[in-house]
Amino acid sequence: MSSRAGRFASRRRVPAVSFRRLDVDRKTLLYFAYDANIEPRRLADLAPGAAFEFIAHLPEWKMEYPIPNGDGGLPSVRPLPGNTVWGAVFSVKASDLTAIDEIEANEGRVRETTQAMDRAGHRHDVVTHVSRSGHDEDLVPERSYVRLMVDGGRHWKLPAGWVAALEEHLGD
Repeated sequence: MSSRAGRFASRRRVPAVSFRRLDVDRKTLLYFAYDANIEPRRLADLAPGAAFEFIAHLPEWKMEYPIPNGDGGLPSVRPLPGNTVWGAVFSVKASDLTAIDEIEANEGRVRETTQAMDRAGHRHDVVTHVSRSGHDEDLVPERSYVRLMVDGGRHWKLPAGWVAALEEHLGD
């Protein structure tokens, strides 16, 4: 063994931390939930095979409530410097993501691919859902919908400041 080979052989191999890509054939994707789908029972009903992976945020994105719905607005996210949106990331089968897409479409959102950052600072390709009609106005959030977001945020232990900001919309 050469001295060079011996020098490298003594190093312990450390697994690389990289972008999380599940099933290269794209049968499983990473889904970033920030809306009511972050609530565990709701997500289990939509995507029974969904598995929690990690907490993450969308850096340089903002959450607003531009989608009219009953007693208020539903949330959407969009890129906007100086903001961040917290959520939970789940591995989801493509077939389950189709069911999520249908609910999101009924609520006025479409699928978009972006990158989320986990708490260790690693970026991951994820799918999420954004308003299909833009962000022309910011409505008063619909309280019952925000309640699901708060419950999910607490369950997955999102940052306390994020959950507290959501709770301000409840007025309890």
